[in-house]
Amino acid sequence: MNSRYVPLIGFALVAGLLGFGIHYMRNNSMNEVPSPLIGKPAPAFDLPLLDQPDKRLSNADLSGKPYLLNVFASWCFACRDEHPVLMAEGKALGIPIIGFNYKDEPDDAKRWLSQFGDPYSVVIADREGRVAIDFGVYGAPESFLVDGKGIIRYKRIGAITPEIVAFELKPRLAAMKEEGS
Repeated sequence: MNSRYVPLIGFALVAGLLGFGIHYMRNNSMNEVPSPLIGKPAPAFDLPLLDQPDKRLSNADLSGKPYLLNVFASWCFACRDEHPVLMAEGKALGIPIIGFNYKDEPDDAKRWLSQFGDPYSVVIADREGRVAIDFGVYGAPESFLVDGKGIIRYKRIGAITPEIVAFELKPRLAAMKEEGS
């Protein structure tokens, strides 16, 4: 083989691998990473409220009713895409949406909610991200649908869209209601 073709062959191989990687990432989104927590109890937490740090909320306080735990932060660009959906569709879910402020400065989070609206029943703050580790959080936004028995039924990595509400959350909530969870 002529040595002048080696760089061309190397380039073709790198371009092919890059093309395959891009195709793979588009078709196998991080949103679909399975969580080992599905079907298991939500990790225990006891975190301060964002607006009243002297008060706390724990998963025991939420026992007996389903809720959606939504991980967000003021520094999160994708949270800006998700937020209007939560504002528009949140109440239609018929369950509390618990805001889980992740690794954020409290004043920044409060300002962000003031600017964009507050779709949450309550907002808890995990400034150090320790509880997020227990939930297996990769980053923000992420959401966890927890049933009335405290079992995680669904995890979404990435922004909630109207399609996710219609085709993922609402059917799961209906099934949970039928089961009495």
